[in-house]
Amino acid sequence: MELGFIGLGRMGKNMVLRLLDGKHRIVAWDRSTEPVREVESKGAIAAATPAEMVSKLRDAPRAVWVMVTAGDPTEQVIRNLAPLLQPGDTIIDGGNSYYKDSVRRASWLAEQKIDFIDAGTSGGIWGLTVGYCLMVGGPEATCRRLTPLFRTLAPEDGYARVGGSGAGHYTKMIHNGIEYGLMQAYAEGFEILKSSPYGLDLHSIASLWNHGSVVRSWLLELAAGAFEEDPNLDHVKGYVEDSGEGRWTVTESIDRAIPAPVLTLALQTRFRSRQSDSFQGKVLAALRHKFGGHAVKTT
Repeated sequence: MELGFIGLGRMGKNMVLRLLDGKHRIVAWDRSTEPVREVESKGAIAAATPAEMVSKLRDAPRAVWVMVTAGDPTEQVIRNLAPLLQPGDTIIDGGNSYYKDSVRRASWLAEQKIDFIDAGTSGGIWGLTVGYCLMVGGPEATCRRLTPLFRTLAPEDGYARVGGSGAGHYTKMIHNGIEYGLMQAYAEGFEILKSSPYGLDLHSIASLWNHGSVVRSWLLELAAGAFEEDPNLDHVKGYVEDSGEGRWTVTESIDRAIPAPVLTLALQTRFRSRQSDSFQGKVLAALRHKFGGHAVKTT
């Protein structure tokens, strides 16, 4: 098939390379010229502007995949791209957009008779070799027409249309919320193991657990790799960002009155990781000293 592609960052560039390996015709544009030249050397058709990218797409109806940062960057790209397209064309947002934004964008584009697909994309930097899990939302007929693209990007059984507009990004949002909880469970468990009196080899244990254990997973494989490279993670600072989807998942649980204590605490722990000396901690220490005479550390 043929596809226009906007956004050649860490994931976008590898997605283009995987599509090229699948013999698709890709017309690529990015604000930076270096990744455009890189994918061009692998067989993609380079474009200097979004308008040039659209003009180089030969087959109607056309499709353009947008893979840029969620929020205003995605909004601006879609707003600028829509006037370049014609009725029947499709915009695919493969980033981590908030599902309510995707519902709104689908409605706005529908007024111009342009289809919108929200593709929740998981796979990170490993997607080029192992494939991307795709959770796709949007019109059924459009998704069916674009299935060859999705199947090239995904590993076997790694693609599904999960529902109408917004369903793809909604599913990916909850996926990332669960990811927060899983990562936090591993992090807490390995910290307890590290503090044990046995001098445990964390790399060996992580590797062991991936053979027949009920907690085996790809995340655990990645943990084993990290411990092999740096057994005590001495070169890693315990500062953890969040992409936003964990927050949206917690907000969704509140809106629907569904308890999600593990996912909520996992998100809160990420916030705590960014404070070297939190004011909350100061208050707790001061209160313990006041009511129980417990010792406090002073600066």
